[in-house]
Amino acid sequence: EDLVCFRDIRPNAPHHYLVVPVEHMGNCKTLKKEHIPIVKRMMEVGKAVLQRNNFNDLNDVRMGFHWPPFCSISHLHLHVLAPESQLGFLSRLVYRINSYWFIT
Repeated sequence: EDLVCFRDIRPNAPHHYLVVPVEHMGNCKTLKKEHIPIVKRMMEVGKAVLQRNNFNDLNDVRMGFHWPPFCSISHLHLHVLAPESQLGFLSRLVYRINSYWFIT
């Protein structure tokens, strides 16, 4: 009830979802310690949606946030991409683990 999840309109993996809080939250730079529970729930929802869509290898998943100014919108959204092993060259760059522009 406090999160929504939908497919990315420009998917970079066979499974590419966005998990978004219903209540407006700026971006990952505005997160504070008290936001840890909602971020954990966002990750749980992402995993549940993958499993509901018959993807069960949770070791082959990449989740994270684009770091400002590399955000397309100013509303917190978690990218859930799977299988990670099938990300193309550009997607591996755009969603690179803990890069300057994407944090996991």
